[in-house]
Amino acid sequence: MTKTIVNSWNEWDPLRHVIVGRADDCHIPPAEPALDAKVPEDSDMRGQWGRRPPDTIDRANELLDGFAALLEGRGIRVDRPTPIDHAQPATTPDFHTDSQFGCMPPRDVLLTVGSEILEATMSYRCRWFEYLNYRPLMQRYFEEDPRFRHESAPKPRLTDADYHPDYLSDKIGTAKRLEWAAAKHFVTTEEEPLFDAADVLRFGRDLVVQHGFTTNLKGIEWLRRHFPDHRVHAVNFPGDPYPIHIDATFTPLRPGLILNNPQRRLPDAQRQMFERNGWDIVDAAQPAHNSPPPLCYSSTWLSMNVLVLDPKTVCVEASEVYQMEQMDKLGMNVIPVALRDAYAFGGGLHCCTADVYREGQCEDYFPVQ
Repeated sequence: MTKTIVNSWNEWDPLRHVIVGRADDCHIPPAEPALDAKVPEDSDMRGQWGRRPPDTIDRANELLDGFAALLEGRGIRVDRPTPIDHAQPATTPDFHTDSQFGCMPPRDVLLTVGSEILEATMSYRCRWFEYLNYRPLMQRYFEEDPRFRHESAPKPRLTDADYHPDYLSDKIGTAKRLEWAAAKHFVTTEEEPLFDAADVLRFGRDLVVQHGFTTNLKGIEWLRRHFPDHRVHAVNFPGDPYPIHIDATFTPLRPGLILNNPQRRLPDAQRQMFERNGWDIVDAAQPAHNSPPPLCYSSTWLSMNVLVLDPKTVCVEASEVYQMEQMDKLGMNVIPVALRDAYAFGGGLHCCTADVYREGQCEDYFPVQ
């Protein structure tokens, strides 16, 4: 593809144009309410902030460049962000934090629904300006595709009223966090709409949105009003003590088939829409690793953070041997992609990409509601 067409309605139609992130100038951000709640008490990231070591940035970029080249070799157009200076502080009339984050995971910021790309609110202060890394691409798409709609959700103020202060203690423990997750008590309040794009999965006419640390109920209601022709469903996963982003928990592979993290199963009441329409929800294979890489926010379940290229083809991280075996048994052609050393910069294969164009149109996969 040389001329841009923005079109993507789901997670599995044949991929023809995608954005792949970069690790340039990525920072471990300073402490802030939403970030503190995400970092486990025993994490090696506790108390650290600043630019990530240059050798790790170089290695991450090597892997991301390799992934981009692999996709291009399969005839997929790949665009890359233009990194801003993430060492600059993020300052507004309401808050100040001493550095920003990075631009490795465009999936966190950009939500493509049909011919629209929507910039999410972002609920971390350090990520308030992250959309700027992608603005040159958005401007190009706007010039090249007369149907493209570039939208931006209302930027939140992110005052202290947006966060529950009781989430900031380092002595809460996993048991209490699981209790709070089951009760849908998260670090974010309902002060104003908050959502990250990576909490949204697209199923044609239906959008499935995780309610958790980075997306609140007001954010889900904002999406419901913004996409009036879609059915927007709130889901939650009680087994996750740090519920941030849905794509290491619930992974659609093709119409009728979804992988679910066996430690974070979708509650029975929320499974009904899928079951009534003949969808299978299967437990994902166990991760191949017992711990995440150093200085990584994510869990070992990035094993199931895969990128589907078409309903029969999927990219899986190369060291995740059990996940690759499962994909093979599920009838998928598996493409191994080395990316583990880039996990710390924002996630896995799904996180580090954002759809621009997939073949296909908007379908109704859940006619029985």
